[in-house]
Amino acid sequence: MTWESPERLWLLAGVAALVVGYLLMQKRHSRYAVRFTNLRLLDKVAPARPAWRRHVPAGLFIAMLALLVVGFARPTDEVRVPRERATVIVAVDVSRSMLADDVPPDRLVAAKDAAQEFVADLPEEFNVGLVAFAGSASVLVAPSGDRKTVAAGIDRLDEGVTGVQGTAIGEAIGSALESIRTLDAQAADQPPPARVVVLSDGANTSGRDPAMAATDAVEAGVPVDTISFGTADGRIAGGQLVPVDGETLRAVAEQAGGGYYEAGSVDELREAYADIGSSVGYRTERQDVSARFIGGGLVLALLAAAASMFWFSRLP
Repeated sequence: MTWESPERLWLLAGVAALVVGYLLMQKRHSRYAVRFTNLRLLDKVAPARPAWRRHVPAGLFIAMLALLVVGFARPTDEVRVPRERATVIVAVDVSRSMLADDVPPDRLVAAKDAAQEFVADLPEEFNVGLVAFAGSASVLVAPSGDRKTVAAGIDRLDEGVTGVQGTAIGEAIGSALESIRTLDAQAADQPPPARVVVLSDGANTSGRDPAMAATDAVEAGVPVDTISFGTADGRIAGGQLVPVDGETLRAVAEQAGGGYYEAGSVDELREAYADIGSSVGYRTERQDVSARFIGGGLVLALLAAAASMFWFSRLP
């Protein structure tokens, strides 16, 4: 943290002087009480005062002054703010293996619930799109700021929605990149800051090579985060074993500059999405944060007044 007017912090010396003065006054009062030898009479003319409560309003008042001085010095700090036109594309695997019940009630339902939470937590300024993929990929929702449309699209994610069996991770990335390139009239010449998040439970079995798609993402400056979702014990109807295979997803994330996550439960999936959400579409800029300290000072002023009124029926 830095200050635009650091010389104003010298006013804290005045606050410190008030603290010293208050302590000296308390000590003086104690000495006066000791010199008053008629203790029985002292007890009548000067009844016992609250031991600690009488110091609370003064303490709050001094703390308020300190915060207001810091705010007056115009502090600045690094603040994360959403980038303009920031775009996130969520690509979800809807192949048959996503019906495995190793993550209750099944992988696909759990993935949809977590995706809903992820999208809901993104800043309102973000554009969000949705891609579904199995043996092919389809843009279910073009990127926009309409969260209701994205939420409805996630609800429509079902096994076989693409009509082709398999797992086309490369096609999913390609479709996501295309939706980013056509975001708006500026996208061709001024690409938006974007990120692709791919969730799947298996290796690529159809469509274009994921490595080629990752190369396209690098050239476009779009990081690709991948989530491998499921366990080694997943089975679909009929007892067929469909273990998770994240090697392709790991390779894509490493090549495309994103993060790779393994999630074997709903909680781990939420953690993966939370980690991704904390890093996408933001920039850091230095901003004036004096309002934090001024607001805190005003709260302390109100508390000091309330305490004094409640305990002593007067303002400090």
